[in-house]
Amino acid sequence: MKGIELSEKFYYEYGAPMIKEKFPSLEGMIAVGLVGSGSECLGYDDDISQDHDFEPAFCMFIPDEDVIDSRTAFLLEREYSRLPKEFMGYKRSPLSPVGGNRHGLIRMSDFFKEKTGSSDGALSLREWFLIPEQSLAEVAYGKVFRDDLGTFTAVRERLSYLPEDVRLKKIAGNLLIMGQSGQYNYQRCISRGETAAAQLAMIEFAKSAMNLIFLLNKRYIPYYKWSFRAQRELPILGELDGALEYLISSGNRDGEELKKEKLCEEICGKIISALRECKLTDRESSNCEENAYAVNSLIRDGEIRNLHILYGV
Repeated sequence: MKGIELSEKFYYEYGAPMIKEKFPSLEGMIAVGLVGSGSECLGYDDDISQDHDFEPAFCMFIPDEDVIDSRTAFLLEREYSRLPKEFMGYKRSPLSPVGGNRHGLIRMSDFFKEKTGSSDGALSLREWFLIPEQSLAEVAYGKVFRDDLGTFTAVRERLSYLPEDVRLKKIAGNLLIMGQSGQYNYQRCISRGETAAAQLAMIEFAKSAMNLIFLLNKRYIPYYKWSFRAQRELPILGELDGALEYLISSGNRDGEELKKEKLCEEICGKIISALRECKLTDRESSNCEENAYAVNSLIRDGEIRNLHILYGV
């Protein structure tokens, strides 16, 4: 069973009745769901995932103390901890008395502050660059089962994806790294016999290409161990996962380097073609550096446009 399904069943069978019976005045103030860290929030959990932090549990996101005071919050969390210790064959984990729990009672403002540095999701363009996309994914993905007030959902929607100028800056930076690593430095490392450095160049190229594919799809890239799986689900160039895997898992001798050089050029060509289709470049060249500056020129905010082209990466 998937974690979100287990969480939702547990909430409706035990959590919702508990809140309705014991805290009826708060029923419409609590946003309930499974949002935050963990593969289950992405829907990627499996049998291996169940060795830690997998349990019948849910999150109760509550407003600040001016709406629900600390005493009431304590009582609510205590009742949550008294819910059945086992459900559908899965055991619950004890809540930590010092906080830091993934489930249970969480102040909305604390949750957003931890993930983004802002308690209400209001960020300047500069601040967007400071937040790892993994953290933004932990805010945006998962599932909310109930949110009568709509406050929690409104902040999530505000953070659901990058502002366009931020996206363009990141696209430009990743394109430049693709050009430097895959179209330039890889061959130079090979010619000098620096095969380890050549492999690092391929890793840089693959990481930047993958970041760019997520940016084209307007999806946050998750924690690295889920990035290939997540890419395979993307409609735009998701199928390049196999090519990127080959670049970082193959060697750099006995003809492999020639195959990798050709593959890099093919990947660059497909990504730049996708950029043209999205009207993010008008260049016919497959040179990534040239296209990086073309994308950067589309940024409307002058301050962001004039920042170093690698600022977003």
